[in-house]
Amino acid sequence: MTAFDKPAALLGTEGTQLGHTDWIEVTQQRIDQFADATGDHQWIHVDPVKAADGPFGKTIAHGYLTLSLANLFLPQVLKVENFSMGVNYGCEKVRFPAPVPVGSRLRGVGEVVGTEEVKGGVQVVVRMTIEVEGGERPACVVDTISRFFP
Repeated sequence: MTAFDKPAALLGTEGTQLGHTDWIEVTQQRIDQFADATGDHQWIHVDPVKAADGPFGKTIAHGYLTLSLANLFLPQVLKVENFSMGVNYGCEKVRFPAPVPVGSRLRGVGEVVGTEEVKGGVQVVVRMTIEVEGGERPACVVDTISRFFP
């Protein structure tokens, strides 16, 4: 984890490697809960029997489930102190280079790719790369946009 003592300390830190998170396992229960939350019950995600004969040999996590883990991973690599409010402002350049088969372990790796002053605060763009343990390609790469207000 990389810590900054105030939002203004983020300015000019482009290129800073923020480190990586611990690994988490993507279980069928997590996939099923995401399917229930979003209404996406496609067989490739929730039917282990049918998915066994599919292109990946087992169920895979939803791309948006993988993307949502950026929200879990970001505060594990970036800590900003002495602010009154932080907001998730959005995302840019979301890609899903590799599937996430059930039972895979994932972790996030962060890098600051942009900072700027915004009205009343500081905006930081962190590229979160979500890696699959043992995989050749990441499961997701996303530029997250956060704003911190002193």
